[in-house]
Amino acid sequence: MANARAMAKLYFNYSTMNAGKSTVLLQASYNYIERGMETYLLTANFDDRSGPGKIASRIGISADADTFGSETDLFAKIKTRLEAGKIACVLIDEAQWMSEAQVWQLARAVDDLGVPVMCYGLRVDFQGKLFPGSATLLALADEMREIRTICHCGRKATMVVRMGADGKALRDGPQVQVGGNETYVSLCRIHWREAVGDR
Repeated sequence: MANARAMAKLYFNYSTMNAGKSTVLLQASYNYIERGMETYLLTANFDDRSGPGKIASRIGISADADTFGSETDLFAKIKTRLEAGKIACVLIDEAQWMSEAQVWQLARAVDDLGVPVMCYGLRVDFQGKLFPGSATLLALADEMREIRTICHCGRKATMVVRMGADGKALRDGPQVQVGGNETYVSLCRIHWREAVGDR
């Protein structure tokens, strides 16, 4: 167990919308499975755009996943899964929607259970603020990687705007609102400021 604990890490792969986070997650899972190892996939229970318990990419690949809610104890969930059989790693989609406590639960799973945990999620919301889950992952993750995408101008996109029914960027609203290309657009900071009227 000591050797497994030494190797296990908490990873945070972050980006803006439509950068391919789910594609990268599914590819990582496929790589393990191709080598005869099992993975444990988790996603938020209220994101059912592709169906309940499904992680899907815009390019058409998908996989079944277990789900978590706002009250789920992720340490207990991972421990129960490990008791049912060995897994090589845990991969979590929509990691920004976790609470601070849930990210700490993941850190405990890495440290105490010796299982690598790879999280994929947004860094900031449409108002340019960190999600609680992302903020805690930025603080606790052993390794972080940015999955890049570009703004319409060609610069790296680091921000996201939420579009209203009138096609204009919204400045207010709840932090969590499930949506895709019809709702969110990734932009560089310059064009994000222009879109929200902050020049």
